[in-house]
Amino acid sequence: MSKILEAPLSLKADVWTHFGFKAKEGNQGIDKTNAICKHCQASIRYTGNTTNLRSHLQRHHADKLASPQPKKTRDPTQTTLDNTTSKLPSNSVRAQKITESVVHYICKGLCPYSVVENTGFRFMINTLDPRYVIPTRSYMTDKAVPRIYDKVKDDVKSALSSAPRVALTCDGWTSRATEAFVTITCHYVDEEWELMSHVLQTRAMHESHTGSNIAELLKAALEEWDLVSKDPAIVTDNAANMSVAAELAGMLHFRCFAHTLNLASQRALKLPAVARLLGRVRRISTFFKRSITASHVLRQKQKLLELPEHKLITDVVTRWNSAHDMLERFLEQQPAVSAALLSNELRNTEKEVCTLCESDITSAEEIVDAMKPMKIATLVMSKESSPTLSVVVPLHAQLIQDFQESRADSEIVKEIKAAICQDLSRRYMDQQKETMYVCSALDPRFKALPFLPDDEREEIYLRITAEARRIQELFQN
Repeated sequence: MSKILEAPLSLKADVWTHFGFKAKEGNQGIDKTNAICKHCQASIRYTGNTTNLRSHLQRHHADKLASPQPKKTRDPTQTTLDNTTSKLPSNSVRAQKITESVVHYICKGLCPYSVVENTGFRFMINTLDPRYVIPTRSYMTDKAVPRIYDKVKDDVKSALSSAPRVALTCDGWTSRATEAFVTITCHYVDEEWELMSHVLQTRAMHESHTGSNIAELLKAALEEWDLVSKDPAIVTDNAANMSVAAELAGMLHFRCFAHTLNLASQRALKLPAVARLLGRVRRISTFFKRSITASHVLRQKQKLLELPEHKLITDVVTRWNSAHDMLERFLEQQPAVSAALLSNELRNTEKEVCTLCESDITSAEEIVDAMKPMKIATLVMSKESSPTLSVVVPLHAQLIQDFQESRADSEIVKEIKAAICQDLSRRYMDQQKETMYVCSALDPRFKALPFLPDDEREEIYLRITAEARRIQELFQN
């Protein structure tokens, strides 16, 4: 008679102390189609439940069923789950590597420390490596993240030490929780002529945002990052306190041109006729964004009219180009919007939205076209792939030229151009403009300085020539 094999440990019912299985032909595993009684070798059909097995014991082996049976013991040669999931020591190379990856995940994803207590996160880590013990939240807060911060800080300091000159950008901002912060970023060109950027710090600014307080913060940052000897220039927004801070810190100061473009554009958007039209479009966009029914009807009309199934955009107060995007998207979807508002489902919503007449549509098209140069300029100045100081003066001059009035302009376009020209014309009139002229002259794209009168252009060339001679003499001596 063939040997009866023990039932697998996964079968935990007490009847399995009385039953086993036969091996498949060729000893290729266990044949679970029939259970074999250890007392009488009877073969009992097994389909996944133990009812018929228990009935066999009660009918034929009641005495055996009543007596206590020895518990199944594990075969010492059998691999167990416990053996495969012995925990990794926290100081092992594998555990430290995983902990470093978790810290990287928290930092790069701006995740809260509590993520290590999240059920889904713990399940994922346990699935990837059940031997790894996830560190506690306090360990991440007090040890792991500070350790990585110190390492990254040392790496950034080392990189900055090899840069002959650096530039800083400083920006004050407010979180959703209305907490004030100041972020300082450093920029430099490395040995491979690549523009590099590092956020040095983001610090809470609980005190008043005066120029003197910000200046103290800047000085402390220069000391902390060993940048005092590099005499960095700084770029900020146009706020008066930032200008005062840069002056008190003794730093060469430039105003952010992208912020300058935003101020000039915001001035145009606040014109009564423009603001009124933006308000109407904003109300329509908000209606379709908040109403499930309206969104569904709009999608139907987009398909019917073969328009791109794009959602309407609502502008953001602090970003002027979002208003341009809102108008542009509305004009793209205007046929679908009009059809949706005239549908049976939305016909009774006239009180919630203001429909636009033909003249309003024309005005919206004119505003989009008139503001397009400002949007293109904003995108150009927002790039970080190359230094942009040499672009400021040529672009500034080109925009002032583009926004000169013409006879064909409508009244609303004339108002927009006048507002933008007035704002741009009073910018960059200080002593820094000569430095920007030199930067433009050194840029092959603008070296002819076509935006300057002949006498000023010649003066810039002479200044560059004199500086080149001075540098040559330094190397010769």
